[in-house]
Parts: sequence; C-alpha cells; structure tokens
Amino acid sequence: MSDLLYRKELLRLAADAHGAGRLADADATGLAHNPVCGDKVAIDLRLENGRVTDVRQETKACVLTQASAAILGKNLKGLARPDVEALRDALTAMLGANGPVPGTPFEDYAVFDAALAYPARHVCVLLPVAAALAAFDASQAEKGKAIRS
Repeated sequence: MSDLLYRKELLRLAADAHGAGRLADADATGLAHNPVCGDKVAIDLRLENGRVTDVRQETKACVLTQASAAILGKNLKGLARPDVEALRDALTAMLGANGPVPGTPFEDYAVFDAALAYPARHVCVLLPVAAALAAFDASQAEKGKAIRS
C-alpha cells in the first residue's frame, strides 16, 4: 500500500482512538463486519429522543477502519440517524466519485483522500458508519418490541 494512504494524520487518528471501549449500559449496539479482510466494528450508543448522548466503539480492524471509528467516536454525540445517513452518503460520494469532504463535524475524513485510488479499501472507511446505522436499527427494533409487549 502507498505511504500516502497511511500518512501521519491518519495514523494519529487511529492511535487517538476517540471513544474506544464499550458502554455497559448502551441503549443499542451495532455490528459491522467486512468478510473480505476480517475487519469488525462494534458501536454502542446511548440515545435520548433519537439522538446520541454517548458513544463507544471497539474495532478489530485495519488502521483505516480504526481511524474512521475514532472520527465517529469524537463527533457522533448529538446526532440522529438522518445525520449518520447523510455522513454515509457524503463519504460514499467522496470515496467513489471524488466528491467533497463531509461537512462539519466530519472534516477529519479528508485524511482518507488517498483511499480514492484503492476502491477495495472504501469499505474499511465506511464500516464504522455501517455499525452506527446498525445500532440505530437495533434501537428501533427494541422500541418495536416494547410497543408490542
């Protein structure tokens, strides 16, 4: 892989590991797995009125996935599912079509600009976002169970 892909800023994000760990009293947990490379991400959310009040992430993954998870760990608080869907769409456009970097508070995703040349690695960047969306899905499923009970 290119040294540009693994530049200092990306390695620093992964090492900082914002939000690393698990929430024992999470309202929802989302899991995402990339069967091609084996990367795994678990994201725990505490939610209030559909907005994230706390987030923790655990990655068993490459540096790209770790850095992406750290960006989420740092910036997901206060956001709702539509915000995370918008992030997914913006990242997909950035990586697939050389679109603009996602806006505030996700400007740190600019560090993945070198990943444009490696389409197989796009999944690594998007995996934590998929786990966050899975956590929102799990939260909705739990609400549905409570209503039916």
